[in-house]
Amino acid sequence: MPSFKITVAYDGTPFVGWQRQENGTSVQGLIEDALRDLDSREVTLHGAGRTDAGVHAIGQVASFALVRDDITPEVIVRSLNAKLPPEIRVREAEPAPATFHARFSATSKRYRYRILNAAVLDPFERAYAWHLFGALDLLAMAEAARYVEGRHDFAAFETAGAGGPTERVITCSTVIGPGTGGDDRGHDVGLVTYEIEGNGFLRHMVRAIVGTLVEIGRGRQPPEWMRDVIASRDRARAGRNAPAHGLFLVSVDYGVVQFRPDVA
Repeated sequence: MPSFKITVAYDGTPFVGWQRQENGTSVQGLIEDALRDLDSREVTLHGAGRTDAGVHAIGQVASFALVRDDITPEVIVRSLNAKLPPEIRVREAEPAPATFHARFSATSKRYRYRILNAAVLDPFERAYAWHLFGALDLLAMAEAARYVEGRHDFAAFETAGAGGPTERVITCSTVIGPGTGGDDRGHDVGLVTYEIEGNGFLRHMVRAIVGTLVEIGRGRQPPEWMRDVIASRDRARAGRNAPAHGLFLVSVDYGVVQFRPDVA
């Protein structure tokens, strides 16, 4: 059975999230339905991350195996995109080793959160950025973001009751906007971007970090508060979850994995 890796972009606005659920339309469910038509059987799709309702993706990754051995990556892209709604597009497909798993083979993921800090909400951004009016102290937010980098226990940013280990390694945590020292070329006026990359993320972790950064940006807490919140391991100490619609899964990295068919 040939195995494949696909990279998917989607507008998460109309979906209940990535994962197939009993009620509502999911991204995974729609792609699995299209794969069933292609392979004439039920095909299980494994995603790199389970994005929530309203969360978007630029580079979500998924893996699956087919029974048919006459299907090329080009055919997969054309066939799936012909059956999927316009909010979902398979950007590319490539052969993968049978041992490859989109979730468990991943070495890091990158997320982006977009804030529109302006007096008036651009109607074309309403589903893709958190609108905040009132000036934000971006330098304070950028300083606070640096406390997130490194190996920490991020229990303070996990949804209560999720369970499981809460330690993660974050390799990049940066706020990009006017005056922060980041590369904000091409940014729209009033657009503030938070970029974070790490070896894994807890449920709602990025949104909780963004909510905490906004508290600091509004002057309600100093930048060092981020360090204290992390050390507390207490979800009640952190800021509220930022809205889902500002969050994007940007990319998933697999290190040295070679995406090519296994050789018999």
